[in-house]
Amino acid sequence: MSGDSLKLPECMRLLPPETMGVMRRLEWYARRRMQGTLTGRHTSPDKGFSVEFAEHRQYVPGDDPKNLDWRVMAKSDHNVIRQYIEETNLRATLAIDVSGSMNYTGDHAARSGETVLSKLEYAKHLAAALAYLFVKQGDGAGLVTFDKTVRSFIRSGSRPSQVRRILDELHDTKAGEDTDVGGVLHGVAERIPRRGLVILISDLFDDPDKIIEALHHFDFRQHELVVFHLLAEEELTFPFKNFQRFRDLEGVEAMLRIDPQAIRAAYLEKIRDFVKKIDGACGKLRADYVAVNTKTPLRDTLLRYLGGRK
Repeated sequence: MSGDSLKLPECMRLLPPETMGVMRRLEWYARRRMQGTLTGRHTSPDKGFSVEFAEHRQYVPGDDPKNLDWRVMAKSDHNVIRQYIEETNLRATLAIDVSGSMNYTGDHAARSGETVLSKLEYAKHLAAALAYLFVKQGDGAGLVTFDKTVRSFIRSGSRPSQVRRILDELHDTKAGEDTDVGGVLHGVAERIPRRGLVILISDLFDDPDKIIEALHHFDFRQHELVVFHLLAEEELTFPFKNFQRFRDLEGVEAMLRIDPQAIRAAYLEKIRDFVKKIDGACGKLRADYVAVNTKTPLRDTLLRYLGGRK
């Protein structure tokens, strides 16, 4: 067999061995009750006869007599059945911002092998790792990529082939131009049919009020929500000193020549207020807000969040 025939597909670069090694040791437990049909590790809102006791109900003809609660019946004149909360599988949807601003890399970006990771490449590697984790533990993973519109939509699935399908789509995805995070997410919320887990991976460079309104839409649809907010070191610290030419990666504004020292204080205040606003909104929604500096190795980001998730 030739060496070429043993080569892994290009898309597998998004899931290198060190990432798979970390994900094999981690698990994800849903915090909200999930809806599904398979038996799994997550509680369902549907009543059944399995693991965790939920409530009693009146016995009706046709119920299995072995589920009668004889202790309660001995203290009353009522025939009652013990009901339990079923465990179910989780359906996760990974929503990845692929707009032009996600194409920024900076001088301090983390690497994967020989590849320096732009925000978009970081998002792809993060999504690949999470998709692998969900399918590995028997749950479902789906994918949405978007800029100002939905670019691709893969419904959640739990077959092993689903990971390859998601990796192929991520590998082929290129950065777009302008973005409409808030508007697009409203549409995504409507397209996910059942309560599940939605993981948003984005730099969130859009109107924060519109984004927060969209996050409320996911909460209204009873989805659990996790927001990975990806920003580069330069976007967080604005270290530039001399006059710089700044190019709009989303193609909306013309190239600008700016004195960084003249605007640094105002910029840093705005970015702090922006982050605080999104973080605060997530807190009110009981959504996880995960601030990610793309200089942080992906492995460390995964271990910090998943290792500390309760």
